[in-house]
Amino acid sequence: MNVRLNWISAGELEALKLAGKKVIRGGIAVFYHEEQVYAVDNRCPHLGFPLHMGSLCDGILTCHWHHARFDVCSGGTLDPWADDVPSYEVRVDDGEVWVNPVSRRVEGAEKYKHRLKEGLEQNIGIVIAKAVVGLIEAGVPERDIARIGIEFGTTYGTGWNAGLTILTAMTQIVNKLDKNGKILALYQGLVHVARGSSGRGTRHLLSPLPSTEVPLERLTAWYRSCIEVRDTQGAEKVLMTAIMKGVNTKQLSDMMLASATDHFYLDGGHVFDFHNKAFEALEWADVSQRERILTSLVPMMASPTRSEELHQWQAPINLVEPIKQAITELEDSAKLAAGARQKSTLAVEMEQQLLQQLLSDTPEQTITLLRDLLMAGTVPAQLAQIVALAAAERIVHFHTQNDFRDWIAVLHTFTYAHAVHERLLQSDEPLLQRAIFHGAVSVYLDRFLNVPTAARPKPSGSAAPADHQEMLDLLDLRQQVGPAAQWVVDYIHGSGDPGALLNTLGHALLREDAEFHSFQMYEASMAEYNHWQSVTGSFADKAKETMLLACTRYLAAHAPTARELPHTAKIAWRLHKGERLFEED
Repeated sequence: MNVRLNWISAGELEALKLAGKKVIRGGIAVFYHEEQVYAVDNRCPHLGFPLHMGSLCDGILTCHWHHARFDVCSGGTLDPWADDVPSYEVRVDDGEVWVNPVSRRVEGAEKYKHRLKEGLEQNIGIVIAKAVVGLIEAGVPERDIARIGIEFGTTYGTGWNAGLTILTAMTQIVNKLDKNGKILALYQGLVHVARGSSGRGTRHLLSPLPSTEVPLERLTAWYRSCIEVRDTQGAEKVLMTAIMKGVNTKQLSDMMLASATDHFYLDGGHVFDFHNKAFEALEWADVSQRERILTSLVPMMASPTRSEELHQWQAPINLVEPIKQAITELEDSAKLAAGARQKSTLAVEMEQQLLQQLLSDTPEQTITLLRDLLMAGTVPAQLAQIVALAAAERIVHFHTQNDFRDWIAVLHTFTYAHAVHERLLQSDEPLLQRAIFHGAVSVYLDRFLNVPTAARPKPSGSAAPADHQEMLDLLDLRQQVGPAAQWVVDYIHGSGDPGALLNTLGHALLREDAEFHSFQMYEASMAEYNHWQSVTGSFADKAKETMLLACTRYLAAHAPTARELPHTAKIAWRLHKGERLFEED
């Protein structure tokens, strides 16, 4: 008996024969079947229903809730959505049944990675959730988990999509969240990748040109020419050639984004934003994923809407020609300067003036001011940052009397402007400066969505709310845009902890069955908030407040939802921790 000092007694064999089954300490179900004794975890690994309430026939144990089936000997499941149930070694000594409480099942990071891949392939949310929980609890870095989704999403389907954008965005912000938030962020991102790519064929890559001796300048010209005529196959072959040539990521980014700005504000900003997200993913993806990530962007260039062809960009005010003229003048000025111009940053007073001009009703003057500032050597990324701030102001002042769908219009401008800001922080390519003008005009076109203007909430003077649940409780009710924004303002001005607020806003997003744009909103506002963190002064403080208010108002407008996805993640975590989801009376 010494060998089984830690084993658990399941009682007399004869009694088990009569009963047929028994639940013992540790939540283990013991069965007598076909003259053998078997022991498995009593919780169905699908959603936790007690297996002793199921049926056992021909060696198959069936859960009566969702009819998951298990080999009672090994615990293996016949249903991919259910997971294997842990099984336990059993011995009979002197008529007494003993069970080893340590299961035969081998747990570990590699097993969970395998299950995550299966969950993505089969598009099964509960499997994805359990895998994410297991990997996080095993200490696997969040980016390692996200890489599995990036690989899957860029291998299957038609190219870079909303799911990959969500996953990248959520991976970018996991450091702002607690453990529960990290699980939800990765799970939500991976579920959307599965929805966008599962069941679709493998995306086969085209081969590069036979020789990589073609100069980068010519490859860039070829790529832009192919995109201009919507020849995505030619563009992909040129891109593959550039990759095989060893062109670095910055140069590839400049080449691809130059083509994305040859026309105005493609597809309402999504093209530039998706490119930005793909290049952000490249910063932490496996080197082996580079080709698939970059080539996944090419299909979207087949038929994007070119905004210079839209009526609102042409009439009643022609906004296209002034931008073209400003770009031409910038190019001529750059040739005259011959690279001798020194870069400079704007003083706070000029930042304020530019912000007001961007929000004005005089777009021609806005274009002229941006041109003059660029000619004077102003850092392009700083101008892009102010454009993003102006776009966030539109969201802060968006009135709920507007058509509800118009939230997406102001959202698009903001996420586009944010993407431009991020890329200009990484690039000095002059052609990308065109995107600043495109974003500025979109801010102008959104002006009617601030008529009437929603008032910016003012601090009430009270201490910061102590209970963050108050904020989440507000968002249990529909259209709490104003009260939620007021709560945030009081929290900020009451010296509340910014990190805790960012986490709470993250949970406000991740506890919902959020649509694509809400994920964009949270990530972009948090990233812009971070950029303003490094700046001191009242203008920067108000800019940070603007980002938090824009995020809060947008999330509040789109809550609550059915919350099916986070409920699944909660079940997965409870199962992983060994909790019993069902108790007998």
